Amino acid sequence: MWLWLMILLVALATPQIAFERKASVPFAQGARGMLDVYRPRNPHPGAPVVVFFYGGNWQGGNKALYRFVGAALASRGLVVVIPDYRLYPEVRFPAFLEDNARAVRWARDHAADYGGDGRKLFLMGHSAGAYAAAMLALDRRWLGAEDMDPRHDIKGVIGLSGPYDFLPLKSETLKIIFGPEDRRPDTQPINHVDASAPPFLLMAGAQDTTVLPGNTLRLAERLRSRGATAEAVIFPTTRHDATITDLLPLTGGRLKVENRILGFVWARSVARSAKAAA
Repeated sequence: MWLWLMILLVALATPQIAFERKASVPFAQGARGMLDVYRPRNPHPGAPVVVFFYGGNWQGGNKALYRFVGAALASRGLVVVIPDYRLYPEVRFPAFLEDNARAVRWARDHAADYGGDGRKLFLMGHSAGAYAAAMLALDRRWLGAEDMDPRHDIKGVIGLSGPYDFLPLKSETLKIIFGPEDRRPDTQPINHVDASAPPFLLMAGAQDTTVLPGNTLRLAERLRSRGATAEAVIFPTTRHDATITDLLPLTGGRLKVENRILGFVWARSVARSAKAAA
């Protein structure tokens, strides 16, 4: 609890020197259908757009806690969209993915309003949010319902400490959230991998006991075995939250997570843009 209190205090105190924030923009109905947009104060034309999904075990979380994520990346030239989404017990699988997909559609459609390029769209998440990013990129049903196709509309995925292959379920609450046992394999990102998946950058801590790092290694291996592109980074002494809190200004970026994200996004933006122009 103390960690997230510190994050909230830092987030609220983060000065808006290099970025601008537009708070609580509606993308869907209801109190959880709001998102925050972070943009560079002096953006380069057609900046890449990152949609960030936070974690919380599909039961908690709030976009206000992650102002530090938007600030860190927008200050380095990216447009960042951080949506809320409905949680258990209000909803169960797949309603939260439907919300996530609507937020991505909003980000694509409104990117230019904030100096971004909707053709340079990336998905990013931590923990349960990394699950959302992976599912939207791999299981085409969810973005397909929003008239999007991850094979063409998503340029890359950044997953931090994510659960991608976590059956069998032990938590009784998660058993409710993810439905009948015979349908649970369909809820796993790893079971939707094919060669058309967008590039993945996956990071996790070897000391993570909340989401075991084997999730990251298995998804990366499955992606590569199917002919897709995936890089897995396992930090030897890192626990679950450190992959996202490394973006906090107080940490000094020990793991260099921010630089890895930026390198991935800019490289994929340039590569895809050059390919499209050819």
